[in-house]
Amino acid sequence: MKKIIAALLLCTALVAPGVAMARDVTIATKLVNYTGRAAYLAVYVTKPDGTYDSTLWLSGTKQRYLGDLRGWVSALRSSGASLTLDGITGASVGGGKTLTINANLADAMIDAGYQIHVETAVEDAGEYPDDAVAPITSAPQQVSGAGYVSTLSVSM
Repeated sequence: MKKIIAALLLCTALVAPGVAMARDVTIATKLVNYTGRAAYLAVYVTKPDGTYDSTLWLSGTKQRYLGDLRGWVSALRSSGASLTLDGITGASVGGGKTLTINANLADAMIDAGYQIHVETAVEDAGEYPDDAVAPITSAPQQVSGAGYVSTLSVSM
């Protein structure tokens, strides 16, 4: 009997971490076809209560312009998170182009009220704090943007 219990405990220990793993998610943000400077984008996650959770990606080459992403900066600061970023940034995105990022999201975020936000800003042309917002669900999502974002697609 002790051997059976030990075997069950060992199997549980090996399987349980797999249950709490993250899922690969593809997030594609297609911008409307506009002329002018490339857009800065912040792609981030909010919790079910609407507060900031994490940043998935930042697009923009000059740090001094990241402050134009005021919704993201405000959410980040209100959470107490640091403005120090590492490894989640890339070049700004031009009109008509698509930014595709791959991320790992914890299973606990899926179908639990978390949302992906895309904020956009173009130098001397305006900003959209919640340009596109999509729920994180197990079903593929596609939503329209309100400014520079044409569509935001999220799929597992």
